[in-house]
Amino acid sequence: MTWPSVVHLATHSVDHQDIFFNLWRIEWVRHALLTSPGDLFNGNQFYPERGVLAYSDAMMVESLIALPLLSAGLPAMLVHNLLLLGAIAASGIGMFVLARYLWGSTPAAIVAGLIFAFAPYRFSHFMHMELQWAMWMPWAFWAMQRTLDTGTLRYGLLTGLFMTLQLTSSIYYGVFLAVILATIAAVQAIAMRRRALRGVVALGAGAAVLAVTAWVYSGPYRQASALVGLRTTQEIRKYSAVPSSYFRVPEANRLLGRWRAGSTELNLYPGMVPLALGLIALVAMRPTRITLAYAAGLALAVDFSLGINGVLYPHLQYHVGFFKGLRAPSRASILFLLCLAVLAARATAAIFTRIPASKRTLCATAIAALILVEYWSAPMRLIPYPRRALLYEFLARLPDGNVLELPLPRLDSLPFHDASYLYTSTFHWKTLVNGYSGYYPPSYIRRIVHLSTFPSPEALEQLRDDNVRYVIVHELRYRDQAEPGRLIDTLVRLGATPLGRMNDGWDLATLLDIRAVTGQ
Repeated sequence: MTWPSVVHLATHSVDHQDIFFNLWRIEWVRHALLTSPGDLFNGNQFYPERGVLAYSDAMMVESLIALPLLSAGLPAMLVHNLLLLGAIAASGIGMFVLARYLWGSTPAAIVAGLIFAFAPYRFSHFMHMELQWAMWMPWAFWAMQRTLDTGTLRYGLLTGLFMTLQLTSSIYYGVFLAVILATIAAVQAIAMRRRALRGVVALGAGAAVLAVTAWVYSGPYRQASALVGLRTTQEIRKYSAVPSSYFRVPEANRLLGRWRAGSTELNLYPGMVPLALGLIALVAMRPTRITLAYAAGLALAVDFSLGINGVLYPHLQYHVGFFKGLRAPSRASILFLLCLAVLAARATAAIFTRIPASKRTLCATAIAALILVEYWSAPMRLIPYPRRALLYEFLARLPDGNVLELPLPRLDSLPFHDASYLYTSTFHWKTLVNGYSGYYPPSYIRRIVHLSTFPSPEALEQLRDDNVRYVIVHELRYRDQAEPGRLIDTLVRLGATPLGRMNDGWDLATLLDIRAVTGQ
């Protein structure tokens, strides 16, 4: 399903700026924990801002798993791809375990695992590592079901643990999971009445574990939001789904991509086969507390994914603080897929009881094949990412100093090349005045405006305020090929010292020391 990723694990991924960002995050967490743990959230970008890791999801679980692999010398892209592809596989396995526990059917559990692991949503977000890390969700539901069934504290605490792992793997998913799991558990507890009392108490203990962890983990994010603010209604509306989003697929989808392609965030098509199986479970079969509960969860997940276009979400977004920091409500559709997979598995299990044993293997193969044909996106279009660059290796050996990489984006063209600058900073670890994340601090916006007027007094003052020592001019990234030459000549006339013209991992770039320009 992800071919040819497996034969390019150490070098290639899809062409997207968030791949650079993923690589920087796992590398930064390792670098910070091994050199200065107290600066974990003070990434080496957006100088002079602090707490910049909290401008986006820190992917803490992923980064901690990556730490020993990176420290052992494995290439960053290899570790990245193992984490990303491993998350997809682990999501399928977790869904398999949940469905088999609920319905007692291995073929039905395989169907559920395929739906959760390979739906088009996965390929729309292939560049977003934290959105592939959904494997804790089915385990949290599995533990919740065991808690209600047994009433034991152990499973209640496990529910809290899996929810905590989900939150610290993907903040979006952690928030959505907490609300929807609580809803599904509540529907079942109401149906079970007194039999659910011990389970509810045990789940309360798990919720306490999650609440304490969430409060501690959210500290840097609360501080960051005080500086950069919360999401605007316009941003949230842009990434809120509409009903037709559930009929949109990624352009790379081989079956429907040419006819029903939509934007990256709003490709929520679950497939006709899973939908048909889900409808069978809801309409053609006797309702149970489990099917009713997961139907309620499915409806709530759809409403959340609709964001401002939904019924309940606008009220939550207005009254509950952490919902105001979520830009893309459409991502709640991952829980729609989970609930749909549970219902599809129930229908599959029922179908298998009604056909002769000799035909069950053929039937299971046919259902799986139909699902995968609908979901198929291979071969994926991949590009190589540099593992080293002469310019940055040379820069790493120079004395410390802040780095400015040019060209900068315009305000109407963010992020331009800033994500690649952030990734290549892992080759030297000097501080950048450039940056890339989910938010941009006001100081960076002012920097872009002032430096766009170079060599004006405002631009030179900005360089001095930023304590810039090194400037890198990426010559082939300018739209006007004469502009980099003029810029370098101007800096040299002002006193800058050229340090060399070297390969930057893609093309040639010129490195200059501008201490004489800024008066350092």
